[in-house]
Amino acid sequence: MTKSAASALVVLLAVPGVASAQAPQSVDEKTGPVSFANIASVRIGAGGGQHGGALITETQRSPLSPGQSKLSAERVAVPNNDGEKATLGGHYEIDLGKFSGASASAYPSAIASRDHDVVAALQQSTVPTAAAETNYAFRDTWQGGAKPLDNTVLVFEGARSAVDCTATNRTTATTSVAKLWVRGTDGTLAPVAVPGGGSALELKNLKLGPPGDVQQASKDKTVSDVTISRVTAFDQLVRQDGWRDGDVTAVAGWRVDITTHVRDAQGVNLEDVKTNAVLGGVSCSIPKSFVARAAGGTGTGATGQQQPTVPTQVPAGYVAASAPADGFRVPLGLGLLGGGLAFAALAVVLGRRRRAKAGQE
Repeated sequence: MTKSAASALVVLLAVPGVASAQAPQSVDEKTGPVSFANIASVRIGAGGGQHGGALITETQRSPLSPGQSKLSAERVAVPNNDGEKATLGGHYEIDLGKFSGASASAYPSAIASRDHDVVAALQQSTVPTAAAETNYAFRDTWQGGAKPLDNTVLVFEGARSAVDCTATNRTTATTSVAKLWVRGTDGTLAPVAVPGGGSALELKNLKLGPPGDVQQASKDKTVSDVTISRVTAFDQLVRQDGWRDGDVTAVAGWRVDITTHVRDAQGVNLEDVKTNAVLGGVSCSIPKSFVARAAGGTGTGATGQQQPTVPTQVPAGYVAASAPADGFRVPLGLGLLGGGLAFAALAVVLGRRRRAKAGQE
């Protein structure tokens, strides 16, 4: 693995009770009803001392036949390996509900360890649905706390996002949380009011640093402005190119926008770093001609003929040397998941400054 990029990982999982790749397909792979579910992904804007890139975790895609794709319980944090850590910058970590013991918990003591539940499904009616449910703890390890909880800035307790595309005139999207915790300017991690409907929660001057190292940055002087809102548009998702919409699309999830004002010891602003995270991003899409299949098997959700099988694997990732010189792209990785798809974890670390540094080593 190079210092400047990490290759994408193709994840192959087995889900009991889901149709195999060789079985006749029920819906069109490219235009038929489909849903996607992602537990957490992050995009970092390029500029100044920070590289631009995106870390997109395994994304579940609904199968082509009725069934479901479910995220493996092994994914308990973002990042979960050195390549993902390098992509994200080294400072941020998002814990995803499960922890090994009280001393390892990034959550307030009342929040118990739990498995996440992230599923993209095609119902027997060929209606696509998706849901993501867990606890999230957003941590900044740059703060140097003795325990994981000491570095926690945000906690989404009992977060759930779900979508259902029953008909072209009947879709639902819900984004909820039982309790939202914020470490305020006084250093206390405490519950705050949850933004309702289309409103956003604006938080100023939180003790949250940049995602990666910035020369001469001061922990005491550096602060971040954070906006927490619900995902309401398809383009707000942090996603791979293969995550598609349709004629009718419903989306849900929590969006965390961070603008970090990186300052030196004298309080002089060195640069602003923008980070966007989407927690529990889900979507479902149907064509304009879609009619759910009835119990007897009729309806336009089904194609009535076998469709081409989904590729078991598409090459994913590239090293920085072969990346475009004028920006970054998120490569597409696909793995067959019991008749559905799991998009590979993508680790992309790009930027002229970082490539120039690598060339000097």
